[in-house]
Amino acid sequence: MFEGFALDRIDVGDAVLRVRHGGSGPPLLLLHGHPRTHTTWHRVAPILAAKFTVVCPDLRGFGQSSSPPDMASHSQASKRAKADDCVRLMEALGHQRFMIAGHDRGSYTAFRCAMDHPGRVERLAILDGVPILEALERCDGLFAEKWWHWFFFAQAGKPEQAILADPIAWYGGSEEAMGSENHADFLAAITNPETVRGMLGDYRAGLAIDAHHDRIDRDSGRTVVCPTLVLWSLRDDLELLYGDVLGVWRPWAPDLRGHGIDSGHHVAEEAPERLAEALLAFFSSSE
Repeated sequence: MFEGFALDRIDVGDAVLRVRHGGSGPPLLLLHGHPRTHTTWHRVAPILAAKFTVVCPDLRGFGQSSSPPDMASHSQASKRAKADDCVRLMEALGHQRFMIAGHDRGSYTAFRCAMDHPGRVERLAILDGVPILEALERCDGLFAEKWWHWFFFAQAGKPEQAILADPIAWYGGSEEAMGSENHADFLAAITNPETVRGMLGDYRAGLAIDAHHDRIDRDSGRTVVCPTLVLWSLRDDLELLYGDVLGVWRPWAPDLRGHGIDSGHHVAEEAPERLAEALLAFFSSSE
């Protein structure tokens, strides 16, 4: 995986991030989702590295990055804390300004990074996500049926017990679909109790402090100021839940474009060429 990329561990203050980086050109940060690690990008990052300096970290609490101790507010797992990690990581690699793409839970960190650090983020790509506050305020019976895990994962103690009793049965995933090295990295993450705790913290923060941060931004009229691309998997359920996905995003990101991709949820693994093509077109554009 990641031929020609370096693999490092970088201290960003409150966490130490495992990060893969390589390529040349303008800096581009790629953020994975749950329960993946940075290796989910192994089929996409080398394509993008032909035109960009690509940086793929494990988010704090995920993969082999460190997971700070739990706090009552879950602020240690907040998207704001992870966005701050992103800025410090890119600074450590010599990048003051950068572009960013995030998938699934990583999309929330990418969004928060663009909101909190508008002078740092030049372009934003969101993959398979809407703002957390929008998801919660639009929650209905269908959302509860499809995304029940949001609420279960936010509970204290019980999700760790359920997952760690049989992580492979819980999360699935196959070597054939994911690639052998990516699959092995994924298995190491989901069978590590400390990593499972860290990943669940992301959901606990989502229902509390993250939604609070979104609400403050909306009430104050703050939006994403950079060009924004939203992509969603046509064989996942974002259109089913929201219909007009771009309509959900438009109040948050006025300079908006986007479309669906023929893929299941783990688009970087299932449709890497189509995803890379869309990201290359957006991040290379001046419009």
